[in-house]
Amino acid sequence: MRHLLTTLLLLVAQISFAQISEVPFADPFVLLEDGVYYAYGTHAGDGIEVYTSRDLKNWTYGGLALHKDDTTQKRWFWAPEVYHLGDKYYMYYSGNERLYIATSDSPMGPFRQVGDQMMKDVIGDRYSIDATIYFDDDGTTWMFFVRNTDGNCIWQVQLDKDHITPIASTLKKCINVSAAWEDIWPRVNEGPNIVKHNGVYYLTYSANSYESQDYGVGYATATSLDGKWTKFEGNPILRRYKELVGTGHHTLFKDKRGKLRIAFHAHQSTTHIHPRTMYIGTMKFSKDGILHMTDKGFIRPKSDRPDIVK
Repeated sequence: MRHLLTTLLLLVAQISFAQISEVPFADPFVLLEDGVYYAYGTHAGDGIEVYTSRDLKNWTYGGLALHKDDTTQKRWFWAPEVYHLGDKYYMYYSGNERLYIATSDSPMGPFRQVGDQMMKDVIGDRYSIDATIYFDDDGTTWMFFVRNTDGNCIWQVQLDKDHITPIASTLKKCINVSAAWEDIWPRVNEGPNIVKHNGVYYLTYSANSYESQDYGVGYATATSLDGKWTKFEGNPILRRYKELVGTGHHTLFKDKRGKLRIAFHAHQSTTHIHPRTMYIGTMKFSKDGILHMTDKGFIRPKSDRPDIVK
């Protein structure tokens, strides 16, 4: 009986542990497809992992969506984003500090690399990370990404109709470190994401080192993708949110009800950075067009993966 009781207690402990595991993603991206949320992010050393959910709260581990054996890179798999284009899913990701694309027939993978470095023919074999894709109302496709030209800066380039090939003549710098809150350490503007509201483009980004507790999110606006980006004077819109620190590198997405959400990462605690984990909050536009976090708190997603510490 004693052995049976011990076994039962161990099983309960294991189940409880699995229930309180978190989604260990830095740089999270969330795709909503046919009623299912797919989350991708920076974590695995041998590729890009995927989790799925139907309610944003409880997530199921789906293994590696992209394995290093299906790429030419073997390390530093960062900041993936996945889009359904035609009959394929396109994953834009950073590998070994360069940008690549992989495709799959399923959002679960397996994804396999197509072509070479995205920006090689435009900027050479140089540092390029953190790609995000924006599909404009006029049918053009734009990629916003990070180059190290004055610290980490955000650039943009139009992609050809294949959603892969950059059009060199459209390459231009968007923003760099220019505000006091961004210049704590080191010089970083990164992790871009784009939304449009009432004819205005909102370029959201993260500033400072991800290792800093002051890592945070701000935004800049423009009335045209050919125009000048102006940073919001009230930045940051997300930094040291409630009990969280190191909050940033996010994606904005619509949930099943059409509510604007933000998936972002934060430090594991105020004393430990890793593993960074995913959180989900709610965003809103005020009547005068200011983008801000609501005061409704955040979701701390739980996963069924028992080997990730809480």
